[in-house]
Amino acid sequence: MLLEGKKLLVTGVLMDSSIAFHVARLAQEQGAEVVLTSFGRTTKITTAIAKRLPQPAPVVELDVASEEDLAALADRVREHVDGLDGVVHSIGFAPQGAFSFMDASWEDVSTAVQISAFSLQALTKAALPLMSDGGSVVGLTFDAKYAWPVYDWMGVAKAAFESTNRYLARDMGGEGIRCNLVSAGPIRTTAAKSIPGFEQFEEAWGSRAPLGWDVRDPEPAARAVVALLSDWFPATTGEIVHVDGGYHAVGA
Repeated sequence: MLLEGKKLLVTGVLMDSSIAFHVARLAQEQGAEVVLTSFGRTTKITTAIAKRLPQPAPVVELDVASEEDLAALADRVREHVDGLDGVVHSIGFAPQGAFSFMDASWEDVSTAVQISAFSLQALTKAALPLMSDGGSVVGLTFDAKYAWPVYDWMGVAKAAFESTNRYLARDMGGEGIRCNLVSAGPIRTTAAKSIPGFEQFEEAWGSRAPLGWDVRDPEPAARAVVALLSDWFPATTGEIVHVDGGYHAVGA
């Protein structure tokens, strides 16, 4: 019961194949109370998927690009829990144009950076009034040290995301809030399917990762998120934990 008594906000639950869904499931199994976020037309989908959790979880409206939603987040969450011990950022989006590095427009790139990087700061700031006793913010990334095939401006956004986490760790330390990321290997999620040529990652990972890699299994990454949400990492912040079968550690 790593998370017994804790109250968590989990973003990004869209399908039961998503890492965020398995974070919410494992968190409940480990004793946490979970609130989910969604927005617009996807709210109906998230609400339906939430019923597949061990305990149905409430869903609050949050579009991280909406100042109105961010300002209202604390009050919306308080309708279900009186505070938060942890926040999970599992949000990323880039228009299709951003997956062509040399042809992308600033409009497409700015959208990718806002939703996939700046939103970490925006979400943390919006949740801060609920985290009076400190806590943990955990985000999901895809190793931004490299220029990956087909990832293009989303890769640049992830580099900004990882930098944002370090600055958050700096500024949130005084509040007793730890900020860490999990760098997961490729998982066959709804978001991954929107990336043209994503199968290139799938083909390479299984053959090169020392521990092997199953693109259909989001649970290893979800377990790492749950561990970072727990009290077992009390002095760890600004960190990126790789859950990729060891792929990041080996060369060609």
